[in-house]
Amino acid sequence: MDTICAIATAPGGAIGLIRISGSQAINATTQIFHPANSTPLSNRKAGTLTFGHIKTSDNEIIDEVLVSIFRAPHSYTGEECVEISCHGSSYILSRTLELLIAKGCRIAAPGEFTQRAFLNGKMDLSQAEAVADLIASSSEASHRIAMNQMRGGFSKELQKLRERLLHITTLLELELDFSDHEDLEFANRSELQSLAENIDHHITWLCESFRLGNALKNGIPVAIIGETNAGKSTLLNALVGEERAIVSDIHGTTRDVIEDTVNITGTTFRFIDTAGIRETTDTIENLGIERTFKKIDQASIVLWIIDATSAYSQFTTLSPKILPLCTHKHLIVILNKTDLIPENSPQDLLPPLPFSSPQSIKIIPTSAKNGNGIEILKDELTSSTNLPSINNNTVIVTNIRHYEALTQALAAIHRVRTGLSSSLSSDLISQDLRECLHHLSEIAGEITSDMTLQNIFKNFCIGK
Repeated sequence: MDTICAIATAPGGAIGLIRISGSQAINATTQIFHPANSTPLSNRKAGTLTFGHIKTSDNEIIDEVLVSIFRAPHSYTGEECVEISCHGSSYILSRTLELLIAKGCRIAAPGEFTQRAFLNGKMDLSQAEAVADLIASSSEASHRIAMNQMRGGFSKELQKLRERLLHITTLLELELDFSDHEDLEFANRSELQSLAENIDHHITWLCESFRLGNALKNGIPVAIIGETNAGKSTLLNALVGEERAIVSDIHGTTRDVIEDTVNITGTTFRFIDTAGIRETTDTIENLGIERTFKKIDQASIVLWIIDATSAYSQFTTLSPKILPLCTHKHLIVILNKTDLIPENSPQDLLPPLPFSSPQSIKIIPTSAKNGNGIEILKDELTSSTNLPSINNNTVIVTNIRHYEALTQALAAIHRVRTGLSSSLSSDLISQDLRECLHHLSEIAGEITSDMTLQNIFKNFCIGK
C-alpha cells in the first residue's frame, strides 16, 4: 500500500495533529523533520517523542513540533506510522501536508486509516464501525456502547454464535459424508433442536436491542404535538435552549417537521416539532398534519401541548385522534400558557380521562415563554425513558447494517428449527445453517465486498 497522510484534529484548536501511515511514513517524515539532536527518526525506538522542526528544502522553519513513531505491526493501522504534533494554525498544517505530499505521500480518503486497520487485521469490521460511533457519541450511554463494541464486546458475542452454528453444521455434514450408513447418526436431533433454539433466542435478543441502541445513538424520539398556536415551537426552543423554531401568533406557522437534539442528564433526546393539528383547506398544511400523526407512531415519548386557556375544548376535540396512537407510549400532557390563567390545579382544567387512555399519562403545567415548568418537564423526560443500566460490558446493537444481517440470520435459524422439527434432510438444514453463518460473518467483515467497505468508510472523517 502507498503512504497516506491527513490532518487528524478538528480545525480551530491550539494543537494540530498530522497522521502518516504506510511503508514510507518514517522516511517521508525524516526528509522534512529536523530533530533537535542528531539522531535520525529511522534510528529511534517506537513509542518515543522527538522534538525538532519542520523545514522546507530552503531550510525555512515551518513550526516546532513533536514527532511520535509507531512501528508495524504495533500501530493503529498495523503499518509504519508517524504522528506530527504541531500548532493548530491552518497554514502550518496545510504547509506540512504539502511537504509530505512532495515526498511521496498522498492525502488519505475518509476513514482510510481505520480501513487499513481492518484490512491489516487490527480490528474486525464491527470494531471499525464503532470508531465512527465513538467519535459521534453525544451521551454517556452511547459512548459506553461504542467503546464496548470497539474493544470487541459485540465481536465476542458473534464468535460464540458462530462456534455454536459451526458445531451443528459439522455434525450434520458428517452425517452426509457417511450417508451410506443409515444407522449412523452423529447428531441427536433433540440436542440440535435445543442448541438451535438457544441460538435463536440469542439472535432475537440482539435484534430487539436495536430499538434501544438506535434511540441511544440517535436520540430518544420525542414528538411534540398539539393544536396550532398551543406553544409547541416555543417549548422546543425552551428545551433546546435556542431559537430553533419560528414562533408566531399566526396559525399554521410550522408546516413541516423540525427536529433537534438535546442532552439531558446524560441522555440524548431527539425532539420533533410537528405541524399544529387543526381543520384546514391549505394543502401544504394538511401534508404537515399527516406527517404529525406519522411522527407520533415513530416516537417513544409524546408531548401533547395544550393551551391552558382553552384546555377543555382542545382535549375534547383531539383526544379521540391522539390517545389511541399513544396506547403503548409515554404520554405527557403539557398545559402551556399557565401564566395566562388564574391559579388552579391543572387537572381541573381538563375533562376526566377516558377509560381507554394510556396508563402512563403525566400532566405538567408550564409557561414555555417564561421558562416555568421546563425543569420539571426535563426531570419527567429523564425518568420516563426507563433505560436499562449500561456499562462497558453491555452489548447493544446500534448499527442498521448489523441489524439487517441479524434479521436475515434470524430468519435462517428459524428455518433450521423448522427443518429439525419436521425431520427435514440434513443437506437442506445444512444449507440454512451456512446461510445463517454467512450473515453473521458479514457483520464482522469475514465476508465483505469492496462496495460494502466503500459505503461504510465514506462517512468517516478524514484523518481517522
